[in-house]
Amino acid sequence: MTNPTTTKPAETLTIREMCDSFDVTPRTLRFYEAKELLFPIREGTKRLFTRKDRARLTLILRGKRFGFTLEDIRQLLGMYDPSGSNADQLEKTCDIARERLALMEGQRAELDIAITDLKAQLAEGERLLAARRRQAAE
Repeated sequence: MTNPTTTKPAETLTIREMCDSFDVTPRTLRFYEAKELLFPIREGTKRLFTRKDRARLTLILRGKRFGFTLEDIRQLLGMYDPSGSNADQLEKTCDIARERLALMEGQRAELDIAITDLKAQLAEGERLLAARRRQAAE
């Protein structure tokens, strides 16, 4: 179905509209297209993104935010079956998510230790500076 005021089919977004909607750059969209994660309609040099592309980009960006690799994301997207239960896809997503969560929690624990150590070093440095300032003022 074509919108009579434009040449693009209804329900599609241009690359600019996609960028604005998802707060990404055109380069990002072209990258995901080159990696065969997005499949916009091509009209010459123009790209038109469907509702399916928008759903895929939502999942790609969520996966990246969670630290999934592009290969993980590709596999998960490839498992999607619009007519099926997608139980295998969901199980694989949960497996990857559990692994990623364990890794992130480990990183957070290491970061908490580093923050505690840095605070202690900073407090000691500030204590020494204050003592030197008092000595210099005497």
